[in-house]
Amino acid sequence: MTTTPAAIADRYLAAWNEPDAQQRAALLEQAWTRDAHYADPLMEGVGLAQISALIDGVHERFAGFRFARAGTPDGHGNHVRFSWTLGPAGAGDDAPIAGTDHVELQDGRIRRVVGFLDRVPG
Repeated sequence: MTTTPAAIADRYLAAWNEPDAQQRAALLEQAWTRDAHYADPLMEGVGLAQISALIDGVHERFAGFRFARAGTPDGHGNHVRFSWTLGPAGAGDDAPIAGTDHVELQDGRIRRVVGFLDRVPG
């Protein structure tokens, strides 16, 4: 499995974009550690089941929206940083929601995520 910053960001966003819980579980199992921890200003979860439930909540609240990578991910050692947008498919930089996430890896898999919301609707 490729562990470049771009590949990590793309696998991460693929899980967040997957609406099917079973397919998402397979993506999480492949790219995240079982005891992964996710936290942003609005939500927090530990373990793949809780993280998948958080993703379900995003799909319910923002039906039809998609995450897209913004800019070029970078990283060093076991750390990756990348930005993203969330909005209607193809919205790009005009998406109403944007953020930046810091990912800590363990053996090439996502172990911890600290997310920051850079733009949210008022």
